[in-house]
Amino acid sequence: MPVSAKLGSEEAVPFSLNPELLKDILQSAKPFGHYENRQNLSLGFGFIYYGVARALRPKHVVVIGSGYGFSVVCLALALKDNGQGQLTFIDPSYSVLKDGPFKTVGGRNQWSDGEAVKAHFRRFGVDDLVTHYKLRSDEFFSQYANLALPPIDIAFIDGSHAYKDVRHDFSRVVEHGRKNSYIFLHDTNIYIREILQHAGVKKWLKFLRKNDRAFEVVNFPFASGVALVRVLEPKVWQQPG
Repeated sequence: MPVSAKLGSEEAVPFSLNPELLKDILQSAKPFGHYENRQNLSLGFGFIYYGVARALRPKHVVVIGSGYGFSVVCLALALKDNGQGQLTFIDPSYSVLKDGPFKTVGGRNQWSDGEAVKAHFRRFGVDDLVTHYKLRSDEFFSQYANLALPPIDIAFIDGSHAYKDVRHDFSRVVEHGRKNSYIFLHDTNIYIREILQHAGVKKWLKFLRKNDRAFEVVNFPFASGVALVRVLEPKVWQQPG
């Protein structure tokens, strides 16, 4: 259960990250490559995801891709503790066994059953904040206007890691975001896959750094790595062909 603290005579909003919940997140949301440490209940980068969303108080967070919902849970808990905001989660629920290794890397068919998805996020108390779309990101963004969703304040991109798909997801987020929105890019530190050209996150970061009028970039090159990108002037950047 969330813990509450007293600030003078006023009761503070509950703070979700108690030891029991941290243990459950590590066991059931199953982070991989987020610099987590189960021995000391460290969420690793998960604390950054939570902290950024707590500090910025976003109204709309978008997550593209997740194995077991680790990034979704960390960001949604921040919205819960902020007392505002909604999270849109996009994942077509591909499976390595069903769809093959070239269509997905590490896909576990986790998000096929709508009721099971709701139950999964209910265990963390965030099911009412998370809306899952069982779609590819290109399918989702083609429907964005019809879904009447607000602009994106924070995004977490962890879908297909092919360069063209990372470029697509980032570009669509910027298109539907605004100045001073923030974008997380997971898996910036997977060198072997980059060398084999099976991932292009690191290559995309190099491009973003060249566009320093449009973006600020900070990278955390630990475990699988994650970068945080601030959108400065989205109208001045030039997309690669």
